[in-house]
Amino acid sequence: MAGPRRARVPADRVAVAGRGVVAAVGDAEALCAAVAEHDPDIVVTDVRMPPGFQDEGLRAALALRTGRPGLPVLVLSQYVQRSHAAELLDTGDGTGVGYLLKDRVGQVEEFVAALERVADGGTVVDPEVVRQLLRRRRDPLEQLTPREREVLALVAEGLSNAAIARRLVVSEAAVGKHIGNILAKLDLPPAEDTHRRVLAVLAYLR
Repeated sequence: MAGPRRARVPADRVAVAGRGVVAAVGDAEALCAAVAEHDPDIVVTDVRMPPGFQDEGLRAALALRTGRPGLPVLVLSQYVQRSHAAELLDTGDGTGVGYLLKDRVGQVEEFVAALERVADGGTVVDPEVVRQLLRRRRDPLEQLTPREREVLALVAEGLSNAAIARRLVVSEAAVGKHIGNILAKLDLPPAEDTHRRVLAVLAYLR
């Protein structure tokens, strides 16, 4: 269902048919509804969408690809959400899908070329996404410094930040910084429905 071009339509949460934008929506639920209504040639979505601004757009893309494996989907993100990115690239037969970091789409021509490639059934993956997905296959703890491994081991023992600080004879702020680095390196961004310290401990125990 192609439509005429519209000026200044945001490119992060839209359903596109050909080069005509047929819907621009504000949340994941509306995105799924727009796809059902318009049956577009390609969906472009941001990873973060209302109401939580976590990974709603990416989860919507996964749901759309699961329900309709042949639907081309291009995801734009400020960061690499490795677990969901891998799931997205595994949907369908791995064609008609793209994952790009926003800061790498510096020119309109580059974005349009990626859009057309995905719409035609191709696969477009940001080089940084590829690098991080390859790293994901290795030991996730290898990125941690010796001190960060020590802190994580104490977290696994159930110690609080204050208790870890006393054990290592450092400030509590230093412990908090180490834990923040650990969570970032283990690809555990903030999320309302998960406890990141628990997930970090599970990674340590594997």
